[in-house]
Amino acid sequence: MNIKMPEFDMKKFVKGAGSTLSRVVQLTEEKLGTSEKTEMDARFEHLSERSDSAKLWTEKIVRDTEAAIVPNPANRVEDFIFAKIEKQKPKRLCNSEYLGLDMIEAGGEFGQDGPYGSALIKVGQAEQKLGSCERDFIGSAGMCFIQPLKKFLEGEMKTITKEKGILESKRLDLDACKNRVRKARSMIGQQTKDGLSPEVALEQAERELRVAQSEFDRQAEITKLLLEGISTTQAAHLRHLHSFVEAQVRYYGQCSKIMSDLQRELVSLGGPQPYVPVAGYDEETTTSRLNNIDLGVHSGYRRARVLCSYDAKDGTELNLTSNEVIFVCECNPPNSDYMNGKQGLLKGLVPKAFLEMLDDD
Repeated sequence: MNIKMPEFDMKKFVKGAGSTLSRVVQLTEEKLGTSEKTEMDARFEHLSERSDSAKLWTEKIVRDTEAAIVPNPANRVEDFIFAKIEKQKPKRLCNSEYLGLDMIEAGGEFGQDGPYGSALIKVGQAEQKLGSCERDFIGSAGMCFIQPLKKFLEGEMKTITKEKGILESKRLDLDACKNRVRKARSMIGQQTKDGLSPEVALEQAERELRVAQSEFDRQAEITKLLLEGISTTQAAHLRHLHSFVEAQVRYYGQCSKIMSDLQRELVSLGGPQPYVPVAGYDEETTTSRLNNIDLGVHSGYRRARVLCSYDAKDGTELNLTSNEVIFVCECNPPNSDYMNGKQGLLKGLVPKAFLEMLDDD
């Protein structure tokens, strides 16, 4: 059985090796400052810098987005490997779903007829819904934002990088030809080592220069057209960014509805009433109003001991525990029945009749 070996083109190999050696010599001389370098025009340099910036920041945005939606680095590495071998990513539960499963199991163990067990089951079911929404959001964000950016980096950006590399090689060839022309002109009137007359050597060098200049100009035009296409690409990226924000709005809206429904279900089960933050009232606000009572400034709080436990009537009041020490201050204008109270990060109204002041005015 005869096996036909591929033909080896020695001339092509020698020519390629010669070109490579010539480029290395030219680049070395440029680094040493002994040879001139062809500079690109300002427009081209601006486009080139903009493409480098687009590549750098797009890579960072992709990495940061992946880290934001999939915080576990091991999962990101696993997804990357499956993407490279072109296999479907493994379906995994998110942390909220694991939490939900354990809560539901614990609720059944503690007794689903009891207040704590039934509440655990309700919360566990809500956590599972949150996990399902999270997985849908991760998939949507990948499809509408991450994948288009990766396609840009692996397609257009790789092509631009390749063409810029070819242009640099053509530029080195061009400058090497220019040096040979200058050297041939300086040899007029002298005998060359290869036996060629200086005039013939100059004519040959000028011919090579014209070919190199033509190839360089053609490659520069191709590269410039690709660089100018970055603007069109960024317009497409803007649409993908809008889609990503819409996916986030949809995801957080679903989560908000799930938690609001859960809160109402927990209230219907009985037990302590959840604290509802007072709209427009925070530590940086000088004054605000609650049930038509001005809460006054945050400064000027005093300590007070709770005489006996008190269950808040609604979300504007604080739940109090006997012998608990809290911070209070007068409402502005003063109210005969209530003071403004603070328990850690919780704030609301507390009845004066249940308090014993520990600090003087």
